[in-house]
Amino acid sequence: MSDEQNNSSNPTAVELTNISKVFLDFWHRPKVKAVDDVSLEIRRGEIFGLLGPNGSGKSTTIKMILGLLFPTGGDIRVMGHGPRHVGARHNIGYLPEESYLYKFLTPVETLRFFARLFDLSAEETERRILELLDMFGIFHAGNRLVGEFSKGMARRVGLAQALINNPSLVILDEPTSGLDPIGCRQVKDLILNLARSGKTVLLSSHLLADVEDVCDRVAILYNGKIRAHGHVRELLEQTDRMRMDLPPLPPDKTRELLTSLRNLLGTEPEISHPAMNLEQFFLDVVEKAYATTETASGVGRQGKLAPFLEQTGR
Repeated sequence: MSDEQNNSSNPTAVELTNISKVFLDFWHRPKVKAVDDVSLEIRRGEIFGLLGPNGSGKSTTIKMILGLLFPTGGDIRVMGHGPRHVGARHNIGYLPEESYLYKFLTPVETLRFFARLFDLSAEETERRILELLDMFGIFHAGNRLVGEFSKGMARRVGLAQALINNPSLVILDEPTSGLDPIGCRQVKDLILNLARSGKTVLLSSHLLADVEDVCDRVAILYNGKIRAHGHVRELLEQTDRMRMDLPPLPPDKTRELLTSLRNLLGTEPEISHPAMNLEQFFLDVVEKAYATTETASGVGRQGKLAPFLEQTGR
């Protein structure tokens, strides 16, 4: 079997085996052990969350996956290759925590620059740029200088550059940083759509609600070690409690039900009405306002997933 056939049949996108990273001081003495014997497997097509407080080793782990840092010990495989393999790098899209963009370039010029790094043809480049600008709701600002943008709009340009090469593995470090609730919801929808198209997403974020909304599995790092790891639902589920959703009941039926439960449980049952979260309420209000507004300032409505991104990951 050829290397390409073996790579496409491999269900693992990223595999870390007993990875460690020790930073040295000027005299080459160990200064800090940023990552300590970490082993992880990220499967193709899943959304994986890498969590932890500041200094836990998240960024160091991501930089080793990207090939920007060498591990002190252990082994890393990305799409079946070492992280510095040209094929592995060609199939990665990366959004750093801070979007380092040239402020005197426009979004169109910025995306052309990154497209050239991946040897895209001029025709393919222009097509992808138009699709990405429409997808992120910044088509109208495609020829404005990035330096004039708000942090949220610049973040959208950063996301677009991370996808210009149609990567199989998308690594997002704090992707919703600087975005308003609408932008956060759009990014979460984007992440879900990328996974549906067959791409693998590695997400690092301090916003745990965002991670809970989109991730299949998570790993929590602290002091360079994995402290918890597994499927989100399994980690969060409280098996010692139960919740029931009922349709509205007449007052007499409600009293009858509570009496039965009280007699059965030997304690007073809790009762409350379900409520949407503030994000859902906010988005509902804005969506209704948008429907009655002819023109919008700032970011426009986000378009559908760019057609070229719907191609399955390589």
